[in-house]
Amino acid sequence: MFSGKTCNCQYFPCLDIVKNVLKEFKDVYPEILLRAKKTLLEVFGFELMEVDTKIHIYILVNKLERVTGDHMRVDDHTAKLGLLTVILSLIFMKGNTAKETAIWETLRRLRVEPGEKHPDFGDVKKLVTDEFVKQKYLEYNKIPHTDPVEYELRWGPRAFKETSKMKILEFVSKIQQKDPKSWSTQYREAQEPAVAPSQSAGR
Repeated sequence: MFSGKTCNCQYFPCLDIVKNVLKEFKDVYPEILLRAKKTLLEVFGFELMEVDTKIHIYILVNKLERVTGDHMRVDDHTAKLGLLTVILSLIFMKGNTAKETAIWETLRRLRVEPGEKHPDFGDVKKLVTDEFVKQKYLEYNKIPHTDPVEYELRWGPRAFKETSKMKILEFVSKIQQKDPKSWSTQYREAQEPAVAPSQSAGR
């Protein structure tokens, strides 16, 4: 779903790069960053992507295609990406926003309980509302004027970088055994150029 290109990426806040790597060359930081991005892509096949334009956080994404037959090792990271794909699918199919309660309802149907320790995902609630949020895959926001308080989830900036709405729609169509065009609204939206929304103000 993530084109086999997703990795356990490290975050690189701009401030940390300047403080720990560039130091006395901070005045020419933009030029050095451009050169670094070019070298990383051409030599190593990694693209340096900015996932938070407000505080300038970068991630490295592997842009090299997997060799045929080189299957990703099934580990906890693979399993978590599978769960993330399900959540991103639900959010997209529900109009790009899904209530937290709707997420849990869907996961329960898959026998994933938010209040129980899962053998592959561990603390599911923490994974979805904390880890995936910190990793910039999801945004988790309070819904205004709700009592008791309710939360909703949206795609985070990293999700827009590492996958696409069309790939997610193709994933859904395979599960449902339907043509992607069966969902006309989502199909039209998936054909539009991807534009990640600005980072939300906070949770």
